[in-house]
Amino acid sequence: MNFSHKIAVVVIGRNEGSRLVRSLDAVVEGSRPVVYVDSGSTDSSCSLARARSVEVVELDMSIPFTAARARNAGFERLREQHPEIEYVQFVDGDSEVVNGWLEAAAETLDANPDVVAVCGWVRERYPERSVYNRICDVEWRMGPVGETRSFGGNVMLRAKALAAVGGYHPSVIAAEDDELSVRMRQNNGKLMRIDRISILHDVDMHKLSQWWQRTKRCGYAYAQVNQMHGAPPEGKFVTEMRRVWLWGIIIPLSALALMLPTHSFSLLAFGRYPLTALWTIYKTRRQGFSWLESIAWGLSCAVSVFPQAFGVVKFHLNRLGNKQHQIIEHKGLQVPAIETIQLTGR
Repeated sequence: MNFSHKIAVVVIGRNEGSRLVRSLDAVVEGSRPVVYVDSGSTDSSCSLARARSVEVVELDMSIPFTAARARNAGFERLREQHPEIEYVQFVDGDSEVVNGWLEAAAETLDANPDVVAVCGWVRERYPERSVYNRICDVEWRMGPVGETRSFGGNVMLRAKALAAVGGYHPSVIAAEDDELSVRMRQNNGKLMRIDRISILHDVDMHKLSQWWQRTKRCGYAYAQVNQMHGAPPEGKFVTEMRRVWLWGIIIPLSALALMLPTHSFSLLAFGRYPLTALWTIYKTRRQGFSWLESIAWGLSCAVSVFPQAFGVVKFHLNRLGNKQHQIIEHKGLQVPAIETIQLTGR
């Protein structure tokens, strides 16, 4: 079945360089509407998009940027120019849609009128290049097939369902897809993950500092979305917040504070972290992941509570100080590869 008349694509990005070229080239096809939303790029991103006959929206960067705000801007432009579109695929500029995914997702939405969102498996393009890339490659493959409670940034949404809940929440700096998932489910929509690779992602993360910032942002997102949807019956991120408060803040600080009066006996509490790593490695290996993947994931899970704790504390300090939420960056500037300066499309 030909779904080209039903599907449109929104790509968001900033300074993605050659990654944006791959992202756009994977979805630009025939008369399919594609909108690229740029968030203050200093490279040739906008020119690259226009050369491919892609509609470009340049955000006003005097207003703090969030991915949610960018996605809303792209969706609004699509609704203005193509109100007939039924399904919208959202894509991050560092991600490439796998051939056949758009048709598979649209077919799922066609066959299931009560389903409002369809996602698949995301895979890292270069997991072998760094332990941090490998961690993300495992992270993307966690979760059930079939009906699910949340989706990620690369997802196909039913346009009417997205409009019905008012789009993404523009002030959420991360996990904006988790927050939207809650509202779409509360509006009687079902979310579906199908057993198919949908996206090749290029996190391009090679430094501990990048992993720290990304994980800190995760903690901030837990706190922000938990404040919005943590109350019963939803209880969003309640378990994650308890874990961060207990093992990222209370237990380690208490163990250090009691070190002298307990003659260092309190430091035994730190034995929990390697035990957590070993248990997670064991469980991950049993799920079919390789030893390298399992070890990387287990170590990351064991110590992630510390940067997440910094994110949680930062959120609450910002809230108490009535400060505006601002995105926590972990990427560096992408220098465009030689092929990206060719502005002639495919």
